[in-house]
This record gives sequence, C-alpha cells and structure tokens, in this order.
Amino acid sequence: MTGFRPAYPLRTERLELRPHRMDDLDDLYAFHSRPEVVRYTPWPVRDREETRVALEKKLSQGELTESGQWLVLAIELRESGTVIGEVLLKWESEIDRQGEIGFALHTAYQGKGLAAEAAREMLRVGFEELGLHRIVAVLDDRNDASARLLERLGMRREAHFIDALQFKGEWANEYVYALREDDWRDAD
Repeated sequence: MTGFRPAYPLRTERLELRPHRMDDLDDLYAFHSRPEVVRYTPWPVRDREETRVALEKKLSQGELTESGQWLVLAIELRESGTVIGEVLLKWESEIDRQGEIGFALHTAYQGKGLAAEAAREMLRVGFEELGLHRIVAVLDDRNDASARLLERLGMRREAHFIDALQFKGEWANEYVYALREDDWRDAD
C-alpha cells in the first residue's frame, strides 16, 4: 500500500471524525488543559501555546503514507460542531497488518458512549479500509473507564505488564487489549 486517506468526514450517529484544523485550537485547549483528561495520555497538561504547537503537528496526521504513523482525528459533535476529543489509529506494520487505537475525550462528554462510538468507527476503518488483521490498545491499568470501553468494543485483554514504563514520574503498569479482524467481522 502506498498510502491511506479515508473519505472525510467519517460519520457516526452523533459524531464526525475528521483531520484537525487550526480553528480547533479553543476546543482542543479545553480538554488538553484538564489534568483529569490527560492523566493517562502520553502528553502533560498543556497551556494554550503548547496546545497550538501540538495542533500544528496534528494538521498533517489525516493520512498515512507509511507504517509507523498515526492517523489523528478530531471528534466533532455533529449537533454543535464542537471538537470534544480525538481518536487515533496507528498503522503499526504493513507486513503483519497490525495497528493500535487510542482516544481522549473532554470530561464533559465522558460517560455518554461517545468515545466508544468514535473508537468503533476507527476499528471499522482499520479493519475494513486499511486491511489490518489485529488492532491493539495499550493503557495504564488504573484507567478503568477505558478498559471497560475496550471490553464493550469486543477487545480482549491479552497482557498485563507490571512496572512496564516510567510514566509521568512513576512506574506504571500496562494492559494490552486486542481485537482480530475475524472477531470484528464475526461480531457484525
């Protein structure tokens, strides 16, 4: 495969998933600046300028040109046009057809099934459009809400690594969840 770019926007019942734009800055800052949102993300709490710099990088992450890259999409609430989070899909390996999924959502929109809706669409894109065989999610084992969400999506916990990495100044344990293409298709 020489590259991959979904037909944007990706639409679900309540959401549009699309590449970031510079006018997303205020919405992005609204959740990148919240400690409770970034607690389990690889980035720290960001001020407005740090969010702007991060957003500039995200502007080029709406397509995949080679394995190892992340597709990073804004989660936009269709009824208001507000960006409430972001969802990610990594093209880990073209040869082995492996990927990884991730997501972050503003606290005001958590607990409403919106992250699951966005993640489900990214799984669909990964399996049905990108042709992945297996998609994983790696998370801090204290992140109970995300673990429950992944299980609702049909993902299976495959590993639990103790003191897996230094994360925000402390040793962290990781869960690895995975879903195979066959299991995705059988669930439909």
